[in-house]
Amino acid sequence: MENILALARKTAEAAEVFEVAAEETSVQFETNRLKHIESKQSTHLALRIIKEGRLGYATTTELDDVKSLISNAVETARFGMPAKFQLPALSSYPQIDIFDPAVEATPLEEMDKLGQELIELVISHTPEILCEAGVSKDTISVKLINSNGGQASYKKSIFSIGIYGSLIRGTDMLFVGEGRSSCNPISQPEEIANVVIQQLELAKNPASVPTGQLPVIFTPHGVASALVPSLVTAFNGKTVLQGASPIGQKLGKSVFDSKISLWDDPTIAFRPHSRPCDDEGIASRRTPLIEQGVVANFLYDLQTAALADTKSTGNGDRGGGLPAPAPSALIIATGQTTMDDMVKDIKEGLVIEQLMGAEQGNILGGDFSGNVLLGYKVESGKIVGRVKNTMVSGNVYQVLKEVTAVGSQAEWVGGFLNTPPLYCPRLSVASKG
Repeated sequence: MENILALARKTAEAAEVFEVAAEETSVQFETNRLKHIESKQSTHLALRIIKEGRLGYATTTELDDVKSLISNAVETARFGMPAKFQLPALSSYPQIDIFDPAVEATPLEEMDKLGQELIELVISHTPEILCEAGVSKDTISVKLINSNGGQASYKKSIFSIGIYGSLIRGTDMLFVGEGRSSCNPISQPEEIANVVIQQLELAKNPASVPTGQLPVIFTPHGVASALVPSLVTAFNGKTVLQGASPIGQKLGKSVFDSKISLWDDPTIAFRPHSRPCDDEGIASRRTPLIEQGVVANFLYDLQTAALADTKSTGNGDRGGGLPAPAPSALIIATGQTTMDDMVKDIKEGLVIEQLMGAEQGNILGGDFSGNVLLGYKVESGKIVGRVKNTMVSGNVYQVLKEVTAVGSQAEWVGGFLNTPPLYCPRLSVASKG
């Protein structure tokens, strides 16, 4: 990396070299049986330069072909956007525990056993269900150096386990599933299996809801599938800079219910998306986005922050290309109401576990609509069965402007979102049932 940086400095005013080395081992199951075991290693190099005031960028997996990497970066700089930022100098970073050697040391036999146990627990409850499952372990090493003296390096471990099942009876298709990930090994499949078994229990009886405005509880998975995509887009500093965010001009103003608080936090120990710094070498920090309903901040990388005349929030994420603003780990604050109490409060309504197709709406405007892939009817304070042929539609900003209650317990969804259930007083529901 030092050699690449030195050579790049001969042709550019500033340069940055970024390296990611990853080793992944995965055990996959299909139709309740072991499908394959796969191990792979990869190393990616990225070079970003500033030449004649413009950004150049190139990547490679050919670590010996330094000449092509540099020439490609120089060539792209001819057409690159003007660089409005300076590369960061040497800085100190927070100490965050994100590596556990026990993940690397987990043998394949143990991973295979975990997957088999997970499937057996689920099919012991519902023998006819067909399950896909996966157990994986990853070790990721990140290094960064730049011509301004900045440098960073860290090592992260990730262990993931999940199961997804389909139950087909005639024309009825039921999909259930749950997954977990951590920087520590996950050795207890019972918790994951119990979630799936509960889904199967709640879905045993068919139920239907009327078309109209109904109270709705979004479970953590429901929040992730219906509400979060629009929020991620709205709080992206690039979207704000382009004038496309509905809340871009509402910094410091009350837009959401006062019970809603949201922040981005990559400093939580042993979470898969935590890190000491972002992909540009800016120290990680907790960034409030919504504070008791008030828009508090947006997420920025170096370039976007410079164009917006502000500072990077440490959210520069490469995602396979040039750094761009992106959340690391989103946290929605818990409230005071249990899930059981939310259900007891509803005379007739809906619990949404998974919404399919919500992102096909006008995400920039906050609109969402989709089929309820997994959801339950609430009647007289009890969940009475699973709904089918049901669609919901709404607007994130209207839904989160008036929230009846926020759940007292949060769950991690997909490793990037920690959220409690949200109880909303009304949502448009259309049912064929």
